[in-house]
Amino acid sequence: MAFDFLNDLGKKAQAVAAVAADKAKDAAELAKINMSIASEQREIDKNFRAIGEWYVSEFSGEIPPAVKDLVDAVSASKAKIADLEASKPVKEEASEAAQNTNKACPICGTSSDSKFCPQCGAPMGE
Repeated sequence: MAFDFLNDLGKKAQAVAAVAADKAKDAAELAKINMSIASEQREIDKNFRAIGEWYVSEFSGEIPPAVKDLVDAVSASKAKIADLEASKPVKEEASEAAQNTNKACPICGTSSDSKFCPQCGAPMGE
């Protein structure tokens, strides 16, 4: 009797495992399909963007009123991006500060902020 119980339990466990494996396979296949759909949607968006950019550049003086507001919004966003890019701090300031912390090697004169000279390997000192 105990053997029959364990045998039935093993069969039920195998059935549950098979169902779980099928569901995992279906979920993986669904995820793969969803990723392919998203990839194709990005491709469509990229192509529509290219069409729009071409249209605006080709017919800049003849833009119909239906899309004029959108073209104006894009132009305003481009101007804002240019202003934001111009307001970025200059990276040279950071490199000047780094150069001020560099020390000259007492052996070969190479400038570095490390403990040992990258050129000759001598200790840089303090």
